[in-house]
Amino acid sequence: MQVISAVCKSVTVAPEKIAVTTGDEFFSFAELLRSAQSVSHLLEDKYKHHDHSAAEEVRSDLIGARIGIIARPCAEFVAAVWGSWLNGYVVVPLALNFPEAELLHVITDAQISAILTTPDSVGAVANLVGNSSAELYLLPPVESARGRDEFESPNVGVDELVADVRSRISAVADDAAALIIYTSGTTGRPKGVVHTHAGLGAQVRMISEAWDCTAEDRFLHCLPLHHVHGLINALLTPLYVGATIDLMPKFSTSGVWQRWRHCYPIDGPSAESPITLFTGVPTMYVRLLQGYAAMDAEARKASAHAAKQLRVMLCASSALPEPVMDEWESLTGHRLVERYGMTEFGMGLSNPLHGEKKPGFVGMPLPGIEIRIDDSESDVRGVGELLFKSPSMFREYWRQPQVTHDSFTEDGFFKTGDTVTMKDGYIKILGRSSIDILMVGGFKLSALEIEAVLLDHPAIAECAVFGLPDEEYGEIVCAVVVPPAADVTDSAVDPKPRLSLKLLQTWALERIAAYKVPKKLVIWERMPRNAMGKKHSAAPSWAFFGWTCNAKVVNSSSDEGRMDFMYFSMGKDWLHYLNLLKNPKHDETNVSAGVFATFVPK
Repeated sequence: MQVISAVCKSVTVAPEKIAVTTGDEFFSFAELLRSAQSVSHLLEDKYKHHDHSAAEEVRSDLIGARIGIIARPCAEFVAAVWGSWLNGYVVVPLALNFPEAELLHVITDAQISAILTTPDSVGAVANLVGNSSAELYLLPPVESARGRDEFESPNVGVDELVADVRSRISAVADDAAALIIYTSGTTGRPKGVVHTHAGLGAQVRMISEAWDCTAEDRFLHCLPLHHVHGLINALLTPLYVGATIDLMPKFSTSGVWQRWRHCYPIDGPSAESPITLFTGVPTMYVRLLQGYAAMDAEARKASAHAAKQLRVMLCASSALPEPVMDEWESLTGHRLVERYGMTEFGMGLSNPLHGEKKPGFVGMPLPGIEIRIDDSESDVRGVGELLFKSPSMFREYWRQPQVTHDSFTEDGFFKTGDTVTMKDGYIKILGRSSIDILMVGGFKLSALEIEAVLLDHPAIAECAVFGLPDEEYGEIVCAVVVPPAADVTDSAVDPKPRLSLKLLQTWALERIAAYKVPKKLVIWERMPRNAMGKKHSAAPSWAFFGWTCNAKVVNSSSDEGRMDFMYFSMGKDWLHYLNLLKNPKHDETNVSAGVFATFVPK
């Protein structure tokens, strides 16, 4: 259990070293580890209460039990992860802002027996627990780890604490399951990705070496903790090397700029232990640039000065548009370090920290990682699916042995599903091997999963979901739907559709996460299909993309060019209308009269 072992070393060397800050609160490594010990005892008491066994027997019998953790980013979350591991339990992080239906799927699929949360999150979790078999437990506040004497130093009893922790983790094998992170559902319902302690150890070692992380670093953290990027890259890795993390409850453009300016004032010395490293997703950098543009001249000068002082800035989870990369470098002097990873193995490719950072490329393999490009089914030599082999590779998809088996080649390489090419050793991602996968704000989404939810709507008989290019989010979710036959007939009399984007969004928000909800909607009379009766998956996206491109050309100064809802009849030949949409000679009148029955502004 290399992560906890490293924490024990930090506690032994410098127990009062600050590990995590949240606003005005500061928590040392010793305080966090002592609180983790309390969580461990809390879970032991739970199982001992049920089977009346001794604590040692309980720990032995229940190694591998799944423990859900649902809380905002806080010190208690860290203690919950460590405390669960001390007993050999498997951590399943849950997203506090996910709809109940999605969380229930994870709780049921992972067979979670206990959920740990904080008092401020009980209201959001209570109904969820009531609809599952899991029991709810409140995490003790980390402050209580100081002991009853408010003047007592946090390093009192450190030797005994470390000895107890090391004894506990020695009973847990390196190849035991440590973590189950659920995918974003890129091939249907989200799958549980099982990571071992050894795999996590390999991940944090590779990342810390790639970024030159040391105990002197300070990370500004504003990423979700149910995701590999936020949990492993930005939380476990800095704690592994003994660095400090400033936890922000959620990303805030003004909050990030303000924190940097506080660390590096333009008219004075830097703050003690200032922020040195920031990692985010493309959407964050787009919004930071937007926030910067909205500042007055004095604030812009101070913000640019502060950002230039950070040691490293990184970007991952989806491709960063080159114009954004260039603008950020011009403003801050930082050429963002783009990298590549997946839930299944963490970070695997990266542009070098010291060396050429190729725009549009996600870098080269980290030490210890093998890659291969399978171009056997490609028409272009050197273009194909990226295959991966890494010591950080996940063990299995939870309770899906066949899917696990099918995800690897016969010689042990993982099939990423990403189509790539290589130049001078650098990998460039060309797209997903499946057109059913969307990249939205750093999240990989399954069109199939979203379609399955939308088909439950009474006003939708058929649907197709696809991603539309977007500068801020990479892609946004768009849906083409076909209403029931009765609704189509009624629309001939009353062209105003019964379904609107706003109504659909309100309905969908109760069933899927907000970033999966369609941002644009198209209604067709029928769905184009091939000779086998299957819908043409690419047709909706091409038609929609053709319309938006045309609208921007002929309607660039009008709000109509950015409408989020449209309704049109495809008639007998959808290809005919597709050609109309793609033909730049048609002006606005011809397009709207010849193709679209009705425009409904958002």
